[in-house]
Amino acid sequence: MHRRIVSTLQRILIGLGLATATTLLFSGCFSDSAASVTGGAGDSGDRIRLAMLQPPRSGLSPLSDDAFKLSRWSTGETLVTLDDLGDAQPALATDWQRVDAQNWRFDIRSDVTFHDGTALTGEQVAASLTYAATASPKPRILDGVDLTVTADGDVVTVTTVTEDPLIPQRLSSPQLTILAAAAYGDDGVVDPVNAGTGPFVLAAVDGTSGATLNRYDDYWGTPAVSSGIDVQFVPDGTARAAALRTRTADIVEAIPVGQVAQIDNDLIYEVPMPRTNTLYLNTESGPFADPAVRAAARVALDNAAIARLVYENRADEADGLLGPALDWAAAERDAAAYSRILAGRADAAAVDGVRISLGTFTDRAELPEVAVQLEQQLEAVGFIVEQDVREYQYIEADALDGAFDAFILSRATVLDSGDPVAYLYSDFACAGSFAISQLCAAEVDAALDAAAAIPAGAERRAAIMQAEAMILARDAAIPLLHERVIQGEGVGVTGAVRDPRERALITNETRVTR
Repeated sequence: MHRRIVSTLQRILIGLGLATATTLLFSGCFSDSAASVTGGAGDSGDRIRLAMLQPPRSGLSPLSDDAFKLSRWSTGETLVTLDDLGDAQPALATDWQRVDAQNWRFDIRSDVTFHDGTALTGEQVAASLTYAATASPKPRILDGVDLTVTADGDVVTVTTVTEDPLIPQRLSSPQLTILAAAAYGDDGVVDPVNAGTGPFVLAAVDGTSGATLNRYDDYWGTPAVSSGIDVQFVPDGTARAAALRTRTADIVEAIPVGQVAQIDNDLIYEVPMPRTNTLYLNTESGPFADPAVRAAARVALDNAAIARLVYENRADEADGLLGPALDWAAAERDAAAYSRILAGRADAAAVDGVRISLGTFTDRAELPEVAVQLEQQLEAVGFIVEQDVREYQYIEADALDGAFDAFILSRATVLDSGDPVAYLYSDFACAGSFAISQLCAAEVDAALDAAAAIPAGAERRAAIMQAEAMILARDAAIPLLHERVIQGEGVGVTGAVRDPRERALITNETRVTR
């Protein structure tokens, strides 16, 4: 209730023009000009002003989640990129082949220079990847992966200890961005300033306040049409929305749902995210150890009501664990085999008076409200619900230990490789490290192992969906809805990327006309 009162008050203040202080504060954030380090900055009037949600957490190190900023700014590049299906496409590598079960060869693009003027070589690619592979801690994309990288001229060989059919997809992760040798310090710090290969040079970083990027005229591809990017980090959602409304920012990340009504609808774009709000049910102990009781919970839930009442219809009702951000998933559910597996679900039991504990966390503002809706829906069929809502850092250990009968989680369904197998294994395999449902089923494990062994492509996608069906047939998790992120683009902006994976945003084709 308190959150709703605050949100309503903010809307009233904005409507009365009393958010002027926020607007004035923000209006001074973006510089009017920036000098190029390696290329022409051009007229500052065509520079793109970008308001981002989160400031850097690790000094923009590519070995951390900050790498996604380097990717979204088109300053850092990887050997390959992913298409809409998650299949690898050329970038700094022009071609690759699987030599055998443990070796992959990549042909490195010629005539590419880093922003400091040094040449991209196979040797430097190997050095960058080796630095990441031997870092402590490793980039998340390399968790559980042991690899070595060697170079022979413009050919780089990646060797893994065990068979890994997803090496090209892994190398697409922004956490494996290839930087110039000067970026890698002896002290373990990686500095991406003036060290990338993309169409924009990262010229300067102002701590956690902002960053300046300029066009790189010697880019190996088509040079950027914009002269640069002026970035500000604005964690406050009201301030980001105000920046879009007042035209003090051209592109704005993650506008809160509660602010959308204050903005011209023509400036709002909703992007489906590979993130699913899911109710995990404890299959090992408590009332939900009974499949019929789990089925009773499934049939009690009204996803449409949650999307309407909590997300103001700015989320998609879930048909499965994988949502519309993976546009191939829905078509795979039409397969007869998928339907046959779901037909094996248990029938719902009578649950009058069955007590259950329901946990979630406050870090995502919508989840406590989702918990309220679920409590009402579950109690309507006879469950007695006791809620436990805390900050995530104080509740995660209990959730993983199976302390709750049910737990609401907003979960990313594809990790850095763009492939959902790692998520499914982590959450639903016997040896999964994030097994809130405490599920252990030999048939599910066999399906996940089979999918993991298949190279990326149509066959792998079909195997993934078979594993999803097996998990859903056990009601180990009830998918509720798929989140969207709301991206703001001001008048005159063209060519901004609306990327579900949040890897791309501003490219060489993005421009703003004022």
